[in-house]
Amino acid sequence: MHIHLLTLFPEVCIPYLDTSIVGRAQKSGNLTISLHDIRDYAANPHNVTDDTPYGGGGGMIIKPEPVFAAVESIGGWADETSETILLTPQGRLFSQDTAHELVKLDQIILIAGRYEGFDERIRKYLATDEISVGDYVVTGGELPALIIVDAVARLIPGVLGAVGAAAQDSHGASGMLEHPHYTRPVNFRGWDVPDVLLSGNHEKIANWRIKQSLRRTWQRRPELLLDTQLSEYEKEFIAELAEESVVK
Repeated sequence: MHIHLLTLFPEVCIPYLDTSIVGRAQKSGNLTISLHDIRDYAANPHNVTDDTPYGGGGGMIIKPEPVFAAVESIGGWADETSETILLTPQGRLFSQDTAHELVKLDQIILIAGRYEGFDERIRKYLATDEISVGDYVVTGGELPALIIVDAVARLIPGVLGAVGAAAQDSHGASGMLEHPHYTRPVNFRGWDVPDVLLSGNHEKIANWRIKQSLRRTWQRRPELLLDTQLSEYEKEFIAELAEESVVK
C-alpha cells in the first residue's frame, strides 16, 4: 500500500512516521508513505497557499491551485483503487470499519488542512471522501491523518509480528473492547493477577477473556454490541449482565 500525506507542515509528521510500527512497516516494504509539502505546488514566487475568504469573515482559506496540483502529481490518483481523502470535521466519523475499508485500496491520498478550511472546490471536485476522527477541533489535519495511517498500517498483512494480532485489538474483528491484560509480577502492591490466567488451562483462559471483553463492552460501550455478531454463549452471558444491572 502507498499512502500520500499532503500537508503544510511535513516536519510535524516525520518523527511519528519514522517510529515504531509505522516506521518498521516502511523499512520492511509492507508500506510506502510519501509526504508532500503543499507549498511546493504553489504557483507564485512566495509559495503562498492561503488567502482571505470571499464575502469577508475571519481566518484564511487554503487555495485550490496548490492542492489540485499536489494531488494530480501523484500517479494513479484517479484510479478506482485510490482514494483522495479530505480530513475535515464535516466528514464521516473514522472507525475500525473505515480502516478495514481503506486497507483494501492500493493507494490513499490524505489531505491535511490548516487555518479556517479549504476552498470548497477541493471538497466538491477533488476529494473522493471526507473523514473526521471525532467531534472536536484540532489545529490542523496532521494528527487526524497520522491516526488514519497508524490504524490502516496495523491491518496490512505482515506489519504486526504476530499473526492475527490486529484482530485482537480493541474494536478489532470481534467489534468489542479488548479484555484486560496482566504481566509480571503476579502480585503488585497487593493486587493479584487473576488465578485463571495462571492456571495454564487455555480453554478457561479463552472463556475468561471472552466474558471480560463482553463485560467491559457492556459497561463502557454497549452500543458496539448492537452491530456485533454474538454466539449463543455470548448472548447468554450478556443476558446475565443485564440481570446483574437490574438487581443493582
